[in-house]
Amino acid sequence: MAEGNQNEPANVSYAVFLLLGFPGIQQSRSLLFIPFFCLYVMIVVANSLLIHTVKVEESLHSPMYVLIALLLAVDICSTSTFLLDLSEISLAGCLVQMFFFYFMLMLDCNILLMMALDRYVAICKPLRYAEIMTKKFLIQLTLAALVQSVSFVSPVVVLTSKVRFCRSNVIRHFVCENMALMRLSCGDISRNKLVGLIVRSTRIIFDGSFLLASYSKIIQAALKITSGNLRHKAFHTCSSHLTVILVVYCSSLSSSIVYWAGKSVSQDTYNLLTAMYLLLPCAINPIVHGLRTKEIREHLWKLFKRRSALVPLSQQL
Repeated sequence: MAEGNQNEPANVSYAVFLLLGFPGIQQSRSLLFIPFFCLYVMIVVANSLLIHTVKVEESLHSPMYVLIALLLAVDICSTSTFLLDLSEISLAGCLVQMFFFYFMLMLDCNILLMMALDRYVAICKPLRYAEIMTKKFLIQLTLAALVQSVSFVSPVVVLTSKVRFCRSNVIRHFVCENMALMRLSCGDISRNKLVGLIVRSTRIIFDGSFLLASYSKIIQAALKITSGNLRHKAFHTCSSHLTVILVVYCSSLSSSIVYWAGKSVSQDTYNLLTAMYLLLPCAINPIVHGLRTKEIREHLWKLFKRRSALVPLSQQL
């Protein structure tokens, strides 16, 4: 479908869109897909391996490890929502992709908040940890995270579905990102911008306040621990979680800064940073939790040794 022009009638609204991905290097699109696909495969394999380790080892069924496995599962889903080499997509398909794209990002942040709460209870209220962080409470938190993510994303997608797109049918992005789609709109989209700003601002303020308050209490409590080994373990566990938080939120911040920089940054640069913002945390999470978390690392090594020990036996058979 050819790209529309600025003089199209106002009652025209495109129902099918072209995703350019990286507009400046369209001829090398297939070659660019290869490294992204390889990174995606690595993310799926590494995350799946850690999830399997947590699942099969009963000693890793505590809330902290269950939340890590949940975070890794969401990472697999989030990368799968956009890493498709689509060149053409319907408006309905675009809206569905947009919903799951933002839903997974919101859910990922909510799980990080749940992990912060878990660490707060474990370090600040250790004697009541088993009483508070029960399986039932964990399920309730997960359901609340799902509901909150849906309630934040749905208004954005619903408002987008009511917009007329008459400027063009070419999305200069590799995914149906809201602002990339809004550039194709005609008519008043001030309400869309306002809702988007409210959602983003609420998310930043709430997440920032919660993380700052919880980790301030955690650090204060950790410093009061008399045992050097326990204090070191507390800081080590929290540092892994903080590393993941910094990667996620710094990646998001860099993407937002580049977007608001506007025309001073090329579309390809913005798209590349968006891709890294989505893929980098998913690639780093299994490294941080797999290598820095002693219990997971030890069980992962045992799993490898167990599998390698079975190979000669299978060959004999």
